[in-house]
Order: sequence, then C-alpha cells, then structure tokens
Amino acid sequence: MTRIKICCIGSVSEARMAIALGANALGLVGKMPSGPGVIPDETIAGIARVIPPGLSSFLLTSETNAEAVIAHHRRTHTNTIQLVDTLSFGEYPLLKEEMPAIRIVQVIHVLNEQSVEDALLMTQHVDALLLDSGNPFLAIKELGGTGRVHNWLLSREIVKQSPIPVFLAGGLNADNVREAIDIVQPFGVDVCSGVRTNGMLDELKLEAFIKAAGL
Repeated sequence: MTRIKICCIGSVSEARMAIALGANALGLVGKMPSGPGVIPDETIAGIARVIPPGLSSFLLTSETNAEAVIAHHRRTHTNTIQLVDTLSFGEYPLLKEEMPAIRIVQVIHVLNEQSVEDALLMTQHVDALLLDSGNPFLAIKELGGTGRVHNWLLSREIVKQSPIPVFLAGGLNADNVREAIDIVQPFGVDVCSGVRTNGMLDELKLEAFIKAAGL
C-alpha cells in the first residue's frame, strides 16, 4: 500500500479529519520563505500531541544548519523532520547524534537530470527522500507547496535507484495521483493544495484523493 501524507495541516480539527479518512502521515509547516500552510511552532507542537502512535508527524523546516534544525524540533516534538532545504553534508551526522529516534526526510526539488544525481548522493545521509516541485535557486526560494507537477520520469529513476524510501509530491490531486503512483512507484505520496478549497482542508477532496491513491 502506498503511504499517504497530508501536508499543510493547520489545526487539530484538520489533523483529526485526515487521520479519520486514512492518512498515514501529517505534515506541519514551520517558517518558510514562501508557500502555503505555515503555522506557529506552538501550533505544530499542539497538533503533534494529538497524532496517535504509529502515524508520522512531519515537521517541515527550512533551517539549513544542524543546530537550528535540532532547536526547531525541540520546540515542536514531531517524530519526523522534513528538510525542505539542504544542509552541508557534514551537518547530517549531527542530527542523528542528537536525535537518534527521529526520522530525517530530505526534500529534493526535481528540476532536471542533475536532480537524480543529487537525490542519490543524499541517500547516505537521511532515512527517506521526498521529491517535490520547488526551486531553491530563486531569489525567494520555493521550498514546497507550489501545486506544480514535475517530470515524473525523473522521479521514477530516483525511486528505481534509491536504497531508501521515496515520497512523491508536487501538484498531486485525486485526478492524477493514481497515474503518478503507477509511473513513479513511490513509497508514499504527499499532497497539500490538491485537497484544499480556499486554503481549508476539503473533506470531499481529501476522501477522493485517499481513495484514488489506495486503489
């Protein structure tokens, strides 16, 4: 079964809705240079407390050094950290030393063939990858939540070669998630804007997405 991560969760009620409909993981967005879903660290911590054991609570952090990432986690207490930007390679071991029980997921923004090489180099440092459609090279970085689809053939190549689990994100919705899964064969899929209406989690869209992803 493909795991389903619902991102940009903004409240306890949204978290409970996603869990009730079958989500395996919830994404909680910390401070970002751009994009939707940002909530205060206190809200992230409050939502993380109500997520049952066995489900994954992802802190999305844009911090780019280990000390700041660790401090962000200590304010929020999730069981998984999603790095939407990159650290220097020497910083990654510090995360495991300080937080050995916390899973580390690295976002790779799939732009071109180089992204495949970048993703595979990163697999030695983290527990999972998440392939998204941002652009960290812009003046104001896009680090997620763009609603854009990237080249799934590149993502498929990463999945084929990666020794660790890979999540697929970027422009997914109930209409295209089944095709995305069939092409890419990811460990899990991740959605934010594709299950929202006017910024709010939409129960009908969420239910349709989870049903399509689980076919």
